[in-house]
Amino acid sequence: MRRIVVVGASAAGLAAAETLRREGFDGSLTLIGDEPYLPYDRPPLSKQFVTAGWDAEQLMLRAPADIDALGLDLRLDVAATGLDLQKRAVALADGSAVPYDGLVIATGVRPRRLPGEGAHVLRTLDDARALRDGLLTARRLVVVGAGFLGAEVAAVARQRGCAVTLLEPAPVPLAHAVGEEVGRALAMAHRNHGVDLRTGVTVTQVAEDGVRLADGEVVEGDEILVAIGSLPNTDWLEASGLTVRDGVVCDEYCEAAPNVYAAGDVARWRNPLFGLSMRIEHRTNAAEQGMAAARNLLRPDALQPFAPVPYFWSDQYGMKIQAYGYIRDHDEALVLDNDQLLVVYRKADRLVGVLAADMSPRTLRAWRALIAARSPWTSALTTAA
Repeated sequence: MRRIVVVGASAAGLAAAETLRREGFDGSLTLIGDEPYLPYDRPPLSKQFVTAGWDAEQLMLRAPADIDALGLDLRLDVAATGLDLQKRAVALADGSAVPYDGLVIATGVRPRRLPGEGAHVLRTLDDARALRDGLLTARRLVVVGAGFLGAEVAAVARQRGCAVTLLEPAPVPLAHAVGEEVGRALAMAHRNHGVDLRTGVTVTQVAEDGVRLADGEVVEGDEILVAIGSLPNTDWLEASGLTVRDGVVCDEYCEAAPNVYAAGDVARWRNPLFGLSMRIEHRTNAAEQGMAAARNLLRPDALQPFAPVPYFWSDQYGMKIQAYGYIRDHDEALVLDNDQLLVVYRKADRLVGVLAADMSPRTLRAWRALIAARSPWTSALTTAA
């Protein structure tokens, strides 16, 4: 294998490229990205960057010299537009085609949007710049979607003195993902900090001076952020022959086809730790999966399943929320500590997750170990007690 192409120049793609070099690959290594920037970190966009506390340089995952040291054929500001599995080539928007012997797909996701013009979304550095500039003069921000991204921006805007209206279709924010107890606690945090949180409302479109609800009401705002989830960037793969179903479908080794692997937010793979097909949109997973995909691509005779305990965090109103495990579609969410919001999650008869606010790393690591060990529910609770 002398030519490897990595499509996607964010956390997963960079991790794959670095791992390939670290593991001894010395052939041609092409890294393709549709943005004009060197790889940068996305989680701070909704936190440190929007507050104007960080500049763009602080977001960079590596210094330019470190990128140069990888000896990449770096193709930035050009999107992949097609994949030919038979010819082993990636087509680019500039009309060129890049041949490969091995391929890592790490094209991430894009924000869902609403009909109408003038609203912000938040995924890229340019998105974050536009939102930050808008908040400099905005008196009221309307955020559509009370998931973690919308909640983080709402918290930042309140910190900057902006009035915030947060609109959410569900009765309890994030209840489907983290349980009603956690959702109610997060809703209370918003309201305690002066956010006008409205649940059970459906936004149909962006209007000239705000957003329009299903009942015809217009909720006014100087700036609008739409944070209603993401779609995996797989359009360029439609005619490729790969299986695409809410992501690039892979096996437990992150392999989508012979010598073709996927990693990060775009990858739907079978996680053998949970026995489930999953697609994870978390920063830590992106880097870990990029490394795993690269190793398996290089060593097809020594494949290792990618079986992580997923991890995510969110910063809101000075509160750090952290979670381990796969907590969607849980059967039970048991609150063990209301003061620090320690919640554990059950699926069937097994412990599958833990979430906490401002909890010690030692405590969380102990729960993570129980999840990784596939601990039965009752014995996990007894051990933790």
